[in-house]
Amino acid sequence: MTFLTTYSPFLSVCRAQSAPRPNIVLMLSDDMGWADPGFHGGDASLTPNMDRLAGESLRMTQFYAHSVCAPTRAALMTGRYAFRNWMDWRSEDFGKPSYLNKLGMKLAQNKRGEPTRMLHGLPGEERTIAEVLQDAGYFTALVGKWHLGEWLHEQLPRGQGFDHQYGHYGWGIDYNNYTIPHNSPATFAVYDWHRNGKPVDEQGYSTDLFANEAVRLISEQDADRPFFLYVPFNAIHGPLEDIPRYTDTLDKRSAALKCLDEAVGRIVNTIDQYGFSENTLVIFANDNGGLTEEVNRPYRGTKNTTFEGGVRVPCLMRWPNQIAAGETSTAMMHVVDLLPTFASLSGGSTEGCATLDGMDFSDVLLKQTPSPRDEIVFEVSGSVRLPTIRSGRYKLMGEQLYDVIADPGESTDVAKQHPDRVAKLKQRLDEFSKQRPPLSKIIGDPPILMDPPQPYVYGQSENANAPEWLKRRVDAVRATQPQSWPAGKTPWPQAPTGATIIYEGDGR
Repeated sequence: MTFLTTYSPFLSVCRAQSAPRPNIVLMLSDDMGWADPGFHGGDASLTPNMDRLAGESLRMTQFYAHSVCAPTRAALMTGRYAFRNWMDWRSEDFGKPSYLNKLGMKLAQNKRGEPTRMLHGLPGEERTIAEVLQDAGYFTALVGKWHLGEWLHEQLPRGQGFDHQYGHYGWGIDYNNYTIPHNSPATFAVYDWHRNGKPVDEQGYSTDLFANEAVRLISEQDADRPFFLYVPFNAIHGPLEDIPRYTDTLDKRSAALKCLDEAVGRIVNTIDQYGFSENTLVIFANDNGGLTEEVNRPYRGTKNTTFEGGVRVPCLMRWPNQIAAGETSTAMMHVVDLLPTFASLSGGSTEGCATLDGMDFSDVLLKQTPSPRDEIVFEVSGSVRLPTIRSGRYKLMGEQLYDVIADPGESTDVAKQHPDRVAKLKQRLDEFSKQRPPLSKIIGDPPILMDPPQPYVYGQSENANAPEWLKRRVDAVRATQPQSWPAGKTPWPQAPTGATIIYEGDGR
């Protein structure tokens, strides 16, 4: 681990010995590129709050996620690589023919002959980061995007350890009317805005509403009980439609980024205002790379690929007088490491967790010890994407080998120069691939299907009792949508082929 500025070893030891159980506030942006924030060379006028937080934080330069939304969220929740519970496949992928083709499967039909998706989500038997902290005495709250199951209670936040939930369950809502515009396999909108298991009738821009809820929750916390607040924004994921501010001078994506920055600033300012800053670990990170290589520069690749541009993400960690501020760490870390690290810092226990891939990074953060991690498994066989592993300085993607230390832009495939290393890493990937459970264990045999195929609102019990105002609102949105699609056309990107994917529009 390398720091770019000096620190006092004596101070570090004192910090580690006296560190209390912190509150934990984890903010996650969605589809933001490495180069978007000012602290990574982006337009600083768009991210002044993120940049201020960066100056107060330890900035991780080798923090990795999986390459797409749901796998990262599952890895974060469980401390386990996404393939271990088939969460390298998103729930909506089981309603998309091009994705199902990769498994040799066809779109399911219910007994009435209607096409529908097979239900998939984070298994209820997984012990989550929220359950670990809840058992340690923390108040646990999720404000934002879940994307780990949208139908069955045991796959929803309140069934996975969160005392409080607010936001949406699925992959990407319209920021203003809270519907998912294109729900596979059907194309029509579904309502997806909830508080504690009930649909909520509100008005406002989702980024602002998430900030409002987070601010309210922080203001209501008791200093005698620690809290875990997880704020996974849907910004700046598509659809980028009506942005409430700044579009007179900015493109929609930049305006959405600036609104996100304001929300981050409000949350951090509230932590400080209510006197929680000294005993609160604040983390700001991103779930995967952006949609274009331009926003991920200097790295190659995009979201949904395992090039560095798809998996290396910004990460800031602030804990005054405990974690070095204004410094940069090259420690290699993966999102799976957050669960055991939070357990260590909180005094919680990982007993009862299934096989953990995550490692405890508390000493890395508090004592500046070297990273315990030398390997990251991004994908294994059976995934949508190429089997990929990083070991030390090398990363194997399918048949390609890159030295990501000497060549972080992954411009030169060095597989021919290192055949022994390629063989060794392939063998290692094969070992992990054999640990993937049978799909039937996850989705059932026969699979459980979403019924009705086109609900009015996500959440099985919520849809069964959908109020009339919700039905009217959804019907109004559906009336504006395409009523059919040409053969072979879909309102979502097709499954990636090979090492790359090309996104059009806002990547919805």
